[in-house]
Amino acid sequence: MRDVNQSAASSFILVSLFSHSGPHNVLFSLVAAMFIMGLLGNTILLFLIRLDARLHTPMYFLLSQLSLFDVGFPLVTIPKMASDFLQGDGSISFEGCAAQIFFLTLMGVAEGVLLALMSYDRYVAVCHPLQYPVLMRRQVCLLMVGSSWLAGVLNACTQTSITLHFPYCASRTVDHFFCEVPALLRLSCADTSAYERALSTSGVLILVLPLSLIAASYGHVLRAVLCMRSEGARNKALTTCSSHLTVVGLFYGAAVFMYMVPGAYHSPQQDNVVSLFYSLVTPTLNPLIYSLRNREVRMALVKVLCRAGLRPTW
Repeated sequence: MRDVNQSAASSFILVSLFSHSGPHNVLFSLVAAMFIMGLLGNTILLFLIRLDARLHTPMYFLLSQLSLFDVGFPLVTIPKMASDFLQGDGSISFEGCAAQIFFLTLMGVAEGVLLALMSYDRYVAVCHPLQYPVLMRRQVCLLMVGSSWLAGVLNACTQTSITLHFPYCASRTVDHFFCEVPALLRLSCADTSAYERALSTSGVLILVLPLSLIAASYGHVLRAVLCMRSEGARNKALTTCSSHLTVVGLFYGAAVFMYMVPGAYHSPQQDNVVSLFYSLVTPTLNPLIYSLRNREVRMALVKVLCRAGLRPTW
């Protein structure tokens, strides 16, 4: 117990992402630009969905929750990383570290569940269009969103409490630019092997179950699309579904590497790059993917710009 209290009273030192690179200022500027672009893109998407009545549908309601997660992901990690780089101080308090673990594990699991439920929405829209208003009524959408948040909160509470229960009485230097569970466990002076095995098992389940639902949903969608006689309907279905599949590929690609590839094949540099990818790059690209490949979103943006007296040239 004394070891736990000792660890709780101390802080950790985060290793800057830029220490593994050459031109630090260029990389820092790139990260800062992507952070601002991501926040603006997701905020604009949330604003458009809220403002345009044509986007008040189940698909865009779920998309608004995805944008909410994509706003939260970078806010938890990037401002702290930027502050450490500018001030030259990578220290983070025990409470700050706990907050990072909690919110990142919450949003990571919640977003994974939400992407799986969004694939079910596309399955219903393409395969059962006449039943869509009933199967995707408001209560069902709220239940979907609530389920994703609940799964995230339960996972975050469990991982945060167990991870920070271990004593950290050796080195305090976390070889990562934020407090991530695997990086912290390497610093513990207790035996964490059983917990690491449990983490790997639960990580596989958390990834495999949603991916199975996504694969099943899009298997039915593909079969239905191939049977469509109207080329216009086929193209519309493919465009909408391909946007979601692109986002799924970006998110789950990084997640599979982090939690399903054995730790022996990882290095601190690789983990930093992959973590930056899912915590910054993917949230920045998501609104671009949905806006550039989605006619309804583009039309909503044009409408808002015209109201503001700005006429886009495209």
